[in-house]
Amino acid sequence: MEKASITLTQAHHQLLHAAVEAGEYASISEAIRDALRGWELQRRFREAELEDLRREIQKGIDDIEAGRVVKWDPEAMKRRIRERVGK
Repeated sequence: MEKASITLTQAHHQLLHAAVEAGEYASISEAIRDALRGWELQRRFREAELEDLRREIQKGIDDIEAGRVVKWDPEAMKRRIRERVGK
């Protein structure tokens, strides 16, 4: 394990100290490692979401290039909805 020296705000230090005092963690180092694991998980989740979004965008681009899209006409859409609803 590597050692690192960090500077914390007073509020963050108090938060960490309170978590240790409450028995949630054995040490401030343990609390920081847990926070870093959460940060890492959040980054992985965000990257997975971005990759999903990139795939969906590429599908749309592929559909456009293959001619599988039609020009959207909001007025025609409103007419079709009114016809289905019967108004």
